[in-house]
Amino acid sequence: MTDFLRHCTGGHERAIVVGTDLLQEGHSTGHLYILLEGRLEVIKAGATVAVVSEPGALFGEMSLLLEQPHTATVRALAECRIYEILDASRFLTENPEATLAIARMLAQRLNVANTYLADLKRQYAGHGTHLAMVGDVLQSMINLPPQQVAPGTDLESDPRL
Repeated sequence: MTDFLRHCTGGHERAIVVGTDLLQEGHSTGHLYILLEGRLEVIKAGATVAVVSEPGALFGEMSLLLEQPHTATVRALAECRIYEILDASRFLTENPEATLAIARMLAQRLNVANTYLADLKRQYAGHGTHLAMVGDVLQSMINLPPQQVAPGTDLESDPRL
């Protein structure tokens, strides 16, 4: 995503101190954030799912595109410099190249997730364990209508399955 940095106009740089939440799960900002330097932790339902330190990494795009609250908390693990776009919706409307770059990044993430789930399905097919239901999960992902994206967590199961 370092290519994405060349599209960054209309925003501003700012410093983030250790321990600061850039995004909070369940809240909305309408902002888009690009990591310039530092290290950020992505926390979903109380569990750390990623630590990101790659310049050009993007945060807030899912909430923005789905028009829903943030799906995770993003917290600074080290001093960070970020590029913040306050009116991200307008930015994406006015910058189709940036929007296409985000679409490609999200398509790549989806491809990786689908490949992983398909591999799990092959490994656990016929085992009769809870992992054998990966096929049902894949099918439900394919058939989701727009705006109905609210998969369950370990704490709350998805009622569609």
